Amino acid sequence: MSKATSQGFSPERLQRIDRFLQEKYVGPGRLPMAQFVLARDGEVVHQSVVGQQDPERNVPLGEDTVFRIYSMTKPVTSVALMTLVEEGLIALDDPVSRHIPEWKDLGVFSAGVWPVFATTAPARPMQVVDLMRHTAGLTYGFQNRTNVDAAYRELKIEATWGGTDLEGMIDQLSRVPLEFSPGEAWNYSVATDVVGYLVQKVAGKPLDQVLAERIFQPLKMADTGFSVREDQQARFAACYEAKLGGGMKLQDDPAKSPFLRAPKLVSGGGGLVSTAADYLRFSNMLLNGGELDGARILSPKTVRLMAANHLPGGGDLTQMSRSLFSESTNAGIGFGLGFAVVFDPPKTLIPCSTGEFYWGGMASTAFWVDPVERVTAVFMTQLIPSSTYAIRRELRTLTYAALTQSYG
Repeated sequence: MSKATSQGFSPERLQRIDRFLQEKYVGPGRLPMAQFVLARDGEVVHQSVVGQQDPERNVPLGEDTVFRIYSMTKPVTSVALMTLVEEGLIALDDPVSRHIPEWKDLGVFSAGVWPVFATTAPARPMQVVDLMRHTAGLTYGFQNRTNVDAAYRELKIEATWGGTDLEGMIDQLSRVPLEFSPGEAWNYSVATDVVGYLVQKVAGKPLDQVLAERIFQPLKMADTGFSVREDQQARFAACYEAKLGGGMKLQDDPAKSPFLRAPKLVSGGGGLVSTAADYLRFSNMLLNGGELDGARILSPKTVRLMAANHLPGGGDLTQMSRSLFSESTNAGIGFGLGFAVVFDPPKTLIPCSTGEFYWGGMASTAFWVDPVERVTAVFMTQLIPSSTYAIRRELRTLTYAALTQSYG
């Protein structure tokens, strides 16, 4: 009996995933490569490895290829903060100004353009939980939506390899008003970079060192970090950008990439590189209630807290979001402490489970954890932006079409 069969999957139906990735995406040149790893109860039942790691140099994709995971960094940084919460060093209901005093008088935008703004006082103080769930009133400069995000662009707040470190970013943000009063709405933002700053300030060590000591080393995630080491360079993937009208163009050459050197701004919101195998270990830790192979990262209660919907009023992202940018279709989906959470599966219009949680990255990578079906999955590719194709939803459909023994 195959592993897939023993874990309640149809091997024949799982083979559809390989054909789908090759025939719809990689073969026609819509994606440069695609790696998909599926596990149940921590046991890998299927892996697809399609395309080339570096099409310009004809380097084939490998199971150990290193990818830019961008916003899949956010769950990792959020877990790091929750380890500090468990130690009583910081609390979710702490006012952020307790840890960032220079934000004490941060106002809410009412009028003006950089550098002169008129503001009003927020309805309530920003709390740590607002940073974790993107209800803090912060934004991203690339949204091109408001005078506030225009100020982010002017200040180059998100410039990972610019002239500013995390402390400098916090100082810059103290000079720009909030988009809205904390808790009033959901807006995808640099909030998790601020969480990364809190992690290093509370822990008293640089963020990259904290993540290594508290997550990567215990979980044996040897290929995950904020830059590509010399011994990893031969395994580093090329990144592409979708072209208007179809096709793609090289966006980041792996031989010349800024990821080959340490960043100035260590981004807890989007700075990591990783492999499918490493991120599957992180996902399996979450599935197991915070533990993997004897390494306890969090308690089961803490993981359940993270995977609950924390949006004010229990709403979904379609009701709460002010952002033009979205990682997914969001009906029936809330947001927890670091990732999206499914709470009303029928509204999503795809097979999924109540309590499933997930997120993705700018280069179209994705992961999900399904505590009901005991499924974890990681998808890796390198195409910007992540909204180019609906491949994440398609992979969920194909995966659950192959599930023959359901626990739910």
